Amino acid sequence: MAHTAVIQIKIEEKLKKEVDNLFEDLGFDTPTAIRMFLKQAVKWHGLPFDVNQLTPNTKTIAAMKEADSISKNRNVKKYSCFTELLDEVKAEMTRTGTHSDLF
Repeated sequence: MAHTAVIQIKIEEKLKKEVDNLFEDLGFDTPTAIRMFLKQAVKWHGLPFDVNQLTPNTKTIAAMKEADSISKNRNVKKYSCFTELLDEVKAEMTRTGTHSDLF
């Protein structure tokens, strides 16, 4: 029999209940899920998933603010679907004599 070691961690009770329920739905228990995580970490020589701080850059923040402003502006024309917008762009290109191979 392989030698075993104990890893003990403290987590919030609510989190433990949530992960216990999740892993039970997936067909295994939390200790098995933790062993799977540790084996994958060894296999990948690091965390088996990306760890990122998803902070938008200044350009993205500006675009988000612009989109929010546009969505709140009652004077901005709205379209029911992308095809409706595309049809209007094509019509405008025809009116102005603009040619594009994109359509």
